[in-house]
Amino acid sequence: MASDRDMIIATAGHIDHGKTSLVRALTGVDTDRLKEEKARGISIELGFAYAPVNGGAPLGIIDVPGHERLIHTMVAGASGIDFALLVVAADDGVMPQTREHLDILELLGIRRGAVALTKIDRVDEARLTGARMEIRALLARTGLAEAPIFAVKATDPENAGICALRSHLQAVAVSSGESCDQRLFRLAVDRVFTLSGQGTIVTGTLFSGAIRTGDTVHVMPSGRAARVRSLHAQNQPAASGRMGQRCALNLAGVTLEEVHRGDWLADPRALAPTVRMDVDLTLLSPSIREPPVTLTAWTPVHVHHGTAHQLGHVVPLQARAITCGASALAQLVFEKPLCATPGDRFILRNAQATRTIGGGRVLDPSAPARRRRSAERLSWLSALQAFVTGSGTTALLKSAPAGIELADLLRLTGRAPEHLDLPPEAITVEARGRRFVIDRLHWERLADRAINALAQFHERAPDEPGPDASRLRRIAAPEISEALWQGRLEGLLSEGRLTRKGAWLSLPQHVVVLCEEDEQLLSRLQEIINAGGFDPPWVRDLADAVQHPEPRVRDLLRRSASLGRLYQVVPDLFYGEERLEQLAGILEGLARAQGGAVRAASFRDAVGLGRKRTIQILEFFDRVGYTRRLHDAHVPRRPGPWIR
Repeated sequence: MASDRDMIIATAGHIDHGKTSLVRALTGVDTDRLKEEKARGISIELGFAYAPVNGGAPLGIIDVPGHERLIHTMVAGASGIDFALLVVAADDGVMPQTREHLDILELLGIRRGAVALTKIDRVDEARLTGARMEIRALLARTGLAEAPIFAVKATDPENAGICALRSHLQAVAVSSGESCDQRLFRLAVDRVFTLSGQGTIVTGTLFSGAIRTGDTVHVMPSGRAARVRSLHAQNQPAASGRMGQRCALNLAGVTLEEVHRGDWLADPRALAPTVRMDVDLTLLSPSIREPPVTLTAWTPVHVHHGTAHQLGHVVPLQARAITCGASALAQLVFEKPLCATPGDRFILRNAQATRTIGGGRVLDPSAPARRRRSAERLSWLSALQAFVTGSGTTALLKSAPAGIELADLLRLTGRAPEHLDLPPEAITVEARGRRFVIDRLHWERLADRAINALAQFHERAPDEPGPDASRLRRIAAPEISEALWQGRLEGLLSEGRLTRKGAWLSLPQHVVVLCEEDEQLLSRLQEIINAGGFDPPWVRDLADAVQHPEPRVRDLLRRSASLGRLYQVVPDLFYGEERLEQLAGILEGLARAQGGAVRAASFRDAVGLGRKRTIQILEFFDRVGYTRRLHDAHVPRRPGPWIR
């Protein structure tokens, strides 16, 4: 049965070993399209050709340059492919770029391939046998150790070797299995050009997901939005393209100058720009032809990821240095933003860009600049290592006591919410317009931390009702986001495990009681404060009115405010709840009439107070979260927790 999956093949091998001639023999397409390429007889840019498969989608073949100075172009062509076609000339045998290209294929994780032994008409049988043995010895240490070798004469499309290789490639394509990819759309851009009457055309290999005519995509890392007018998949007009295909997209909304090789076209949920990413890095084993390489902090390197090529610096995370043949965690720091997804492969070349020194996999594409070597951070990277090797999201959630915001989880997994494969113990929390995913055990531990912190607070300050939500977070769990913390508290309040009085949180069994004498005095003070309307007396005036010492009156009013029975707008100025609710009602009415924002002058005129007192009240509303400051105005939020 024919496969529904498309296979992309990339050539690899030393310059002048016949890669372009081989592609021409297999497909009938000359991939050297530039005038300079034809004049010099070497490939300079990526070339593309397609070959039909009986009963299936066509093969896509990327012809890469073999020159040592064009390794960056070779890596751009080899990224995201399914199958490698290593080309070795029988007369030359294994050459420097044969080895380097093979190292790159190995570092990119390509495990399927074949070898074309070209120029067999130039050698005798003994040399042909020797070349085969040389290739087998070279492949023995790689993932292509079992790759078949085809002896071909690339100048003759009907040569028996060419026919056998063509049949093998078609058979592999047919047996590749159906494409079933539920990840978000990502396409690595390798060419950008314009066509008369059509506009901007972008081509590349579709790394994940699917794309359809009419879809909106984002150019990353710039974030510019573009609409897909039309598309070609595997060199044929199509309504959609899928993972593994080479696609050409006709884009509306971006110009030729706004898209470049190295950019991504992507679902905006899939990628975010970064200048730091933590990686699992491997340095190639020492070579007798080159001096050994050691990477220390801030060693400059050339980084090739997808079709992008950037200068970066290496920061080892587990030791002072990474030596030849070793694998270790490291952070790559870049001069300009780029985008990546966990599991993406990358290639490292030395600072002079003269040799490939290693590569690896991206773990965290949004790495921090601080505490990057902490135990918590290394534990998180260990969980990401397990994730990129196929263990699912369980390890990630167990290593995230603060939970993972859903938007971040989508970027880490590359999946839409409906396709997230979450373990049974994961729970989703909605809080303040944001969604978090957290392991149930961490969710319960967060509750325990809040309750234990409150118990200790009550023990230290039995006469106080408790802290507000922000203070409790600083005491119990400062690393937890404000939104998730509020969600956890709301859950505890609804379960009756916490109580709230005004802005103050407490355990249900905690009670603060004023003595009878204090209650009588407070009642008199409340009457005087309420009688003052929007301009109540200051503490010193209240003390004179009730004939009590000012310090005692001040202490009683502050304790009453902590119980939620009064509200301290500024030091020594207290309001009752009824007056504040009236002031809040006036502010809300003004906001509805004035487009949502209220300035101090209009509020002053509405309440009949002086400018100083007006600003004090507005700043109090900001402080308790009832309003938020927007430039010179105040915008009401939903009613804050101080309004009962």
